[in-house]
Amino acid sequence: MNYIKLTVTLHPFNQDASDLLMANLGEQGFESFMENENGFEAYIEESQYSTEIPDNLEMPIPGISIHHTLETIEKKNWNEEWEKHYFQPIVVADQCVVRSPFHHDYPQVPIEIVIEPKMSFGTGHHATTGMMMEYILENDMNNKVVLDMGCGTGILGILASIRGAKKVTAIDIDDWCTENCTENNHINNIHNMDVITGDASQLPKSEEFDVILANINRNILINDIATYSQCLKKGGLLLLSGFYTEDIPAIDAIAKKHQLKIKSSKENNNWASVAYEK
Repeated sequence: MNYIKLTVTLHPFNQDASDLLMANLGEQGFESFMENENGFEAYIEESQYSTEIPDNLEMPIPGISIHHTLETIEKKNWNEEWEKHYFQPIVVADQCVVRSPFHHDYPQVPIEIVIEPKMSFGTGHHATTGMMMEYILENDMNNKVVLDMGCGTGILGILASIRGAKKVTAIDIDDWCTENCTENNHINNIHNMDVITGDASQLPKSEEFDVILANINRNILINDIATYSQCLKKGGLLLLSGFYTEDIPAIDAIAKKHQLKIKSSKENNNWASVAYEK
């Protein structure tokens, strides 16, 4: 399965305009984004791509022009792309370093996660992934049964396992992601994670979770919060991200209908992450 890479350049660059454009593309099926100093790159499965999408890009802020290019990314090229251009080691909350196998010089902190970067979302670089990792580091994972929904590379489930989770279930609709998640489990010696290809309908009917992690997008979260609540133990923790700060009221309204009470929220570059308790 190939991906389409849409590179968007803004003249002059404006962060608010860039965020709004990424949100618009997210609504149209783009799965992951990589920001840069002039704009961003957006990725979508080739089978989901419509040639009308870039033509319909509308600048939400006057006085800024848009330039875009398109490129087909083959699976075999993805590691090379990341190694050349993007993935540098990062440290989250001074406790966890995320690196790739090709990194040999990186900070030494208590927790190390190695991610083989392919066409999967979640290397810790995006604000949403970083905030979710912070929540995992801040909360007790010891002996918890954890769900990583929309797992991508598996980084959140891997961190939960390292932090002491008893069992992790990782689910993603994209087989690229579940393949990469399985590979990253092996690299990090994670042996207590079940990896499933599918959506929320694949959630085990007979199992309840202590912690549910869902870093996806606004519309999917709103649609699936009811299912998450059904699978979450009383007193359990639901950690959400993948949406903007202005989306919090819409997320919270649905959460309240399903016995979920907001505990705290985080914000980074207008991206939001929210912790709920059932």
